[in-house]
Amino acid sequence: MTYRTLLTTALITSLTIGAFGVGFAAFADGSDTENYAEYTLIHAGHVMAVPGERVVRDHTIIIHDGKIVGVEPGFIEDNEATIIDGKDMFYLPGLIDSHVHLRGEWNPNGRLETFTKEPGDVAFDAAHNAKKTLMAGFTAVQDVGGPPEIKALARAVAAGKVPGPHIRASGNVSITGGHGELNGFRADILEHFQRPTNCDGADDCRRATRLAIKNGADLIKIASTGGVLSNTNAGTGQQMTDDELAAIVDAATSMGRKVTAHAHGKDGIDAALKAGVKSIEHGTFLDAETTRLFKENDAVLVPTVLAGMTVKDWDFLPPASYKKAQEVGPKMLDMLALAHKNGVTIAFGTDTGVSKHGGNAKEFEYMVQAGMSEVDAIRAATVVAAKHIELDHLIGTLEAGKYADLIGVDGDPREDISELMDVDFVMKGGIIYKSE
Repeated sequence: MTYRTLLTTALITSLTIGAFGVGFAAFADGSDTENYAEYTLIHAGHVMAVPGERVVRDHTIIIHDGKIVGVEPGFIEDNEATIIDGKDMFYLPGLIDSHVHLRGEWNPNGRLETFTKEPGDVAFDAAHNAKKTLMAGFTAVQDVGGPPEIKALARAVAAGKVPGPHIRASGNVSITGGHGELNGFRADILEHFQRPTNCDGADDCRRATRLAIKNGADLIKIASTGGVLSNTNAGTGQQMTDDELAAIVDAATSMGRKVTAHAHGKDGIDAALKAGVKSIEHGTFLDAETTRLFKENDAVLVPTVLAGMTVKDWDFLPPASYKKAQEVGPKMLDMLALAHKNGVTIAFGTDTGVSKHGGNAKEFEYMVQAGMSEVDAIRAATVVAAKHIELDHLIGTLEAGKYADLIGVDGDPREDISELMDVDFVMKGGIIYKSE
């Protein structure tokens, strides 16, 4: 069957095609059938359309106007459509990193750069990092640093002005002296870097949450515990109080936003989950009791093992941070193993910006080391992550109506997860950004 015939019989085939529930009705009203050049047909040797479900061989991925039309058996031919020969390739949905910081990349001069870089420098750095992320096969990210430059970048990417992944950006709410606030400098300097969304006490944190949402936050990011890279000797235990946590969740929920919590210490993880936080970033010192709280509250873990394995080797950190890095880093692989064993929902996330941009896929290797199967790790970065960042109606699978966000690799990542460290083909929204 030619592609021209497939289009003209679309209403019939939409009733009979079964494997992927492909339906062409939305494209079969006659308005698009004359413009075949807008269609792309990928002749795919292997396709994992929905990670966790069966992989099919020798199929055609049909793309129109930046979206998936369907995945059809055989290699459909039409000389008026763009055809990509991927018969030797393995295709799957574009990857999703649920925890990145596009604005920069940690280095020995990173703390100084806080004061030497202009907002424009940060914006250009973020755009450069966004392109590297996309070229590594990550077609969507959630940036949980969320400065104004990231929101501007998200708009520019969406408008097609610069290449990059789909970006969701957080608004951050921090307490005085807590993780997420600038620490470790002279008091008169710190006064000039106070965020308007810093807060203390339940009422003030409610105000800060509303302000973050007013300023465009897609979600609220908090730090219920101390953090490794905060230059303060305040540990990694709970820092936000229970009433502050409850107020933030209440304010965010009432305005249609979810809350995610940076949390290392068990006390701060448990408190955040009990307050209604929907996801935990890091989760270093969780235990079996904590895993039950995750499941009771339908919450997600974003483990970021790559960050822990990165910072434990840094000898340039100030003493307070170095001490915490040595305590946290070596624990994270065991944390992920425990969470997975106990059935916690895990979404892929790296904290890249701590690690190097473009190397996000290294997290897959740690996930497999922690006991996850290769397919479970891929699901965490597609199906699960798409739902976690609230874009599963648009991305995460290669199904009709979703964005044509997909990657291709030479080998089978179900057999060797390191294949995802070297992505050969990247398409986002029907546009090819990489083809080797």
